[in-house]
Amino acid sequence: MNFSLSLPVHNIPLWFLVLSLFLPRICMVVAWLQHSMTTYIPPTLGLIPIIVALLVPRILILFWIYQDQGITIWFLLHVIALLIAWGGSGSRVAGRRRRDDL
Repeated sequence: MNFSLSLPVHNIPLWFLVLSLFLPRICMVVAWLQHSMTTYIPPTLGLIPIIVALLVPRILILFWIYQDQGITIWFLLHVIALLIAWGGSGSRVAGRRRRDDL
């Protein structure tokens, strides 16, 4: 297992690492259109990456970062973004529905 506290950039472009923290689906589409993602996407079955990209793009990005760099600070930042996105999304919707019912 490779762990580093530096901010390495191997095959994944820096713009992708930064912007995918906030807009993962859009970054994946832009990178796919630029064909820059083909250098580090591991060969997998054709339908599985498409389904994962649509349902949980952050997990697919985490997989790509781990394949390229191992467990680095970029990986940990994306894990934190994943936890914030999943942890905060449910309570906001439930709170909005409660106020509408009153």
